[in-house]
Amino acid sequence: MNLYGYIPESVNEGTGLRAVLFISGCRHACPGCFSPDSWSFRAGEPFTEERQQQILHEVTNHPLLDGVTLCGGDPFFSAAECANWIQQLRTARPDMTVWAYTGFAYEELVTDPARAQLARLCDVIIDGRYIQAERDVSLPFRGSRNQRLIDVPGTMASHTVVPYQLGLH
Repeated sequence: MNLYGYIPESVNEGTGLRAVLFISGCRHACPGCFSPDSWSFRAGEPFTEERQQQILHEVTNHPLLDGVTLCGGDPFFSAAECANWIQQLRTARPDMTVWAYTGFAYEELVTDPARAQLARLCDVIIDGRYIQAERDVSLPFRGSRNQRLIDVPGTMASHTVVPYQLGLH
């Protein structure tokens, strides 16, 4: 797995102050994607064990971070590797929230064991392909109207997709 980019502090990819990891690789190829260079699974740098531990150390020792966001590419194309890293984060800092962006619909994620495992480790998933005709820059944390902010724990408890309500968490 490759890491396309890393932002130690951001307020753009989820609520609060977040570290953001951009995971290389995406096969959705959405027209109008803001980061087509991230589609290649070879883009960026190898996310070696050493690099993973370095970022994990930075994130878990940052007292002001609220959580981590996985972006891409699409992290769900590297679900098993991402889940392993997120599990380490959850063990070290169970108070941090995890958000993830994906072009898959949530309903697609849960049909694949590796993707479902990563989904279960998330608090919020922004799902759905970016659709240029549905572009709406006024929407918080997403680029097109078809994309959903999903409350993963609520969805798992109710067995139906529960929208994430901004300001209630």
